[in-house]
Amino acid sequence: MHSNISYPGLKDFIITDSFMKDGVFHLHMEVERKPHHCPSCNTLTNQIHDYRLQKIQHTNIFSRESILFYRKRRYVCGCCKKRFYEKNELVDRYQRQSKEFKQSIALELIHGKSFKDVADRFHTSTSTVIRRFDTINADMLKEPKQLPSVIAIDEYKGDAGGEKYQTIIADPVDRRPLDILPDRRKLTVQKYLQQHGGNVNMVVMDMSPSFKAAVSQALDSPIIIADRFHFCRYIYWALDRARINVQKEFHDYDRKKCKRMRHVFYRPYEELSDNQNWYLKRYLGMSNYLKRAYQLKEAYRYWFEESKTLGDNDLVGIKQRLYQFYELVNDSGIKEFQKAIETFKNWQKEILSSFAFDLHNGYIEGINNQTKVIKRNAFGFQRFDRFRLRVLLHHQYKKMNMRVG
Repeated sequence: MHSNISYPGLKDFIITDSFMKDGVFHLHMEVERKPHHCPSCNTLTNQIHDYRLQKIQHTNIFSRESILFYRKRRYVCGCCKKRFYEKNELVDRYQRQSKEFKQSIALELIHGKSFKDVADRFHTSTSTVIRRFDTINADMLKEPKQLPSVIAIDEYKGDAGGEKYQTIIADPVDRRPLDILPDRRKLTVQKYLQQHGGNVNMVVMDMSPSFKAAVSQALDSPIIIADRFHFCRYIYWALDRARINVQKEFHDYDRKKCKRMRHVFYRPYEELSDNQNWYLKRYLGMSNYLKRAYQLKEAYRYWFEESKTLGDNDLVGIKQRLYQFYELVNDSGIKEFQKAIETFKNWQKEILSSFAFDLHNGYIEGINNQTKVIKRNAFGFQRFDRFRLRVLLHHQYKKMNMRVG
């Protein structure tokens, strides 16, 4: 008895029977008989040689595990006697899983699910899911041929392919990941930029000497921009080292309390609560050295906020005020800050460029955070190629909200 129900993804099929067996939804089906052209001699034939029953794994139908039993025809050519199967949009040749089933697995993997989770949901093996994932690359991944004019480079701890760190390259303007390199070595980055970076003239990076050398040697006089977070933290590190050295001389109670309240030294002074302001004044009053270090941090913060406001309108003024900050540090005698400004002097051109072009690595840091979540969900990846494909596909298609099955 034929069913008049149109099931999702099976609208071209005639349902001959449907029933539940051991909690699994069974569907028996066939397609409408129609003439086919012989793949050998192109003769049109409607002569049937025989029928074969093919068992096919499919996506869930009505939230139930489903198995399709497709009664497919094999035609015979009246001219050359070639035997061939009828055409269908359900399953590829030599496959036991429907096209829609494979597409569903691909979508779930793109949305960040682990191989094991997807295998459990689709009632199949983890190895089957991994094999399906490995075939996605050529069909779905958008490989960059040439990098855009502005790129951002950063490293993250991936622990894949025998390397502890990998390098990610992204577009900070259009906010999209471009590629992932197997390690963070200078030669790896340099070789990649030589091959794909013909259009690049501006690079945003953290303050890595290795990245700086690779970019300078691979590209033709690029503009290097230091990420703001990475050069600002040198000042806060200097303040923290000063606090640690000073609080060693405190009474045991104040030493522990000063450590617990260390956040009051980092927050902007005008944002402190009354309680936080009390602790700040207390510990600054216990050490002139710590007080001078805190004043230097505030002086740097005023310069930084003013520089962000001025931007490229007054780069000369920004540079002059930075030199004034250098003088304050040298006159203060705070050795922790004197060491920090040595780093600033080495990266001064790149630091000033960050205000001239208003670019930073914030987006790429967000990508790294999502990448680490994917790695944790999968309990790590041994193969770098699989990890790279997984991360790039997730970011390229994560806004695709479609779910199948």
